[in-house]
Amino acid sequence: MKFLEIDGLRKSYGTNQVVKNFEISVERGEFVSFLGPSGCGKTTCLRMIAGFETPSHGTIKVAGKDITHLPPNERDVGMVFQSYALFPNMTVAQNVAFGLKVAKKPAAEIKTRVGEMLDLIKLPQLADRYPYQLSGGQQQRVALARAIATKPQLLLLDEPLSALDAKIRVSLREEIRSLQRALGITTIFVTHDQEEALSMSDRVVVLSEGRVEQLGTPFDIYNHPKTRFVASFVGTLNVLSGRVIDASQARVSIDGQEVKLGQLVDGDVGAVCTLALRPEAIVIGRAEGGANNLTGQIEDVSFLGAVVRIRVRFGENWVVLDTFNSPASPPPERGATVTVSFSPAGLIPLQEQRAA
Repeated sequence: MKFLEIDGLRKSYGTNQVVKNFEISVERGEFVSFLGPSGCGKTTCLRMIAGFETPSHGTIKVAGKDITHLPPNERDVGMVFQSYALFPNMTVAQNVAFGLKVAKKPAAEIKTRVGEMLDLIKLPQLADRYPYQLSGGQQQRVALARAIATKPQLLLLDEPLSALDAKIRVSLREEIRSLQRALGITTIFVTHDQEEALSMSDRVVVLSEGRVEQLGTPFDIYNHPKTRFVASFVGTLNVLSGRVIDASQARVSIDGQEVKLGQLVDGDVGAVCTLALRPEAIVIGRAEGGANNLTGQIEDVSFLGAVVRIRVRFGENWVVLDTFNSPASPPPERGATVTVSFSPAGLIPLQEQRAA
């Protein structure tokens, strides 16, 4: 059942259109990430859902109710900001209780709910501390507890982990996902970090220049990117230029060597096509049984400890692949001729990025 429905959402500041026809349906209890680089419109979309920005066009519905023009306090939405926005003159317990007091809940109910929230975020012993006495990770937990204390229908997270160091980020994203699953709350998570989006989400919305480039599961976004932008932004990517030999049989040529794709490619004979190939899909050595084989010259070898990164050039095109370091087998030398292989399914035709 559709819980959050966004239809034809647009936002302009003067002549600058920062969100262009944004559309998505989110199921109840789903965790969806908005992923994209700075300036792509993801935070603006989130702020329009929260009610802090007014759409120039389009509608936002939650549980069938049109909330497009409701003020933030009437939307039943909890939000965690990038800066956490904790009140510095309030203790942890008072911060968590703030929304409940605004809603004029009874004192006994507030006390009980605050205790539940502090237990949930594993910080009951810090109830009387002030924000300046907390670490960044602890402040993030308190901001999350405050957002969910009122039992909102929808939780919005605006890059809440961006100010933390890498180790704490990994730990807290696991905690956030665990809490979200336990509470069953529908969540929208904004991030520019592909690893966060892929590891936490049921689905990912990839945005570029105010428009949706692709919407899908983390598996589909990574393994089946639809545009060059998605393929290059999500993960490491080799982008190759080929020419169509036979579109009906998905046969193309890369620097004069024929390969086959796992899906059909558009274009007449001789037409240029753009292809994506993930490094992990490539192995050194000739393979049989329908695999693609390309022969080229090793252009560079980088020893990175656990892995060895190798760049192989075929002509105008080249690929990078990683192999595991083996003490018994030294890495190949620059200038050596090698054949690399990969399955047809690993070679993905890309659409050009759409115009606005």
